[in-house]
Amino acid sequence: MSKVKAQIPNMFTFLNLTLGILAIISILGEAYRLSALLILVAAFMDRFDGKLARKFDAESDFGKELDSLCDLISFGVAPAILIWSFHLASVGVIGLVIIVLFAISGAYRLAKFNIIEFEGVYLGIPITLCGGIVALISLYASQYPTSVYFTGITMLFLSYAMISKRIKLKKR
Repeated sequence: MSKVKAQIPNMFTFLNLTLGILAIISILGEAYRLSALLILVAAFMDRFDGKLARKFDAESDFGKELDSLCDLISFGVAPAILIWSFHLASVGVIGLVIIVLFAISGAYRLAKFNIIEFEGVYLGIPITLCGGIVALISLYASQYPTSVYFTGITMLFLSYAMISKRIKLKKR
């Protein structure tokens, strides 16, 4: 296999990261809907990098680590900043604690997943899914008034769900 072909999955991973960074920049400009959409497109790119790595037989420890670092930005940090800026800033320190817990839970899950032997069952909900849910909540809240309590409780649930040993999902 050519070296270029082997790098295609990493290009999708870097596109995921680029979209996460653009999502954060969009938040700074108060373009919350755009930010949420960028996070969702990043999730789509994240879906393909692993599939391409397996298809091209280009799986590597480097790619696995790179994917986790990029996922933390796109599905941990960007959604946390989005939901804080758009919805939880009004509750002050409590909102900050909630979003920091979300990002820390995502980082913990990614680090743990990188060192365990995968046996076809995920423990906890993947950060990509949780970040996507936060993006969807933001899109919904941009059209319809949403309770800050609902948002805060949902964020706490998602934080727990990422690190829970009780939630098991089979790989499709």
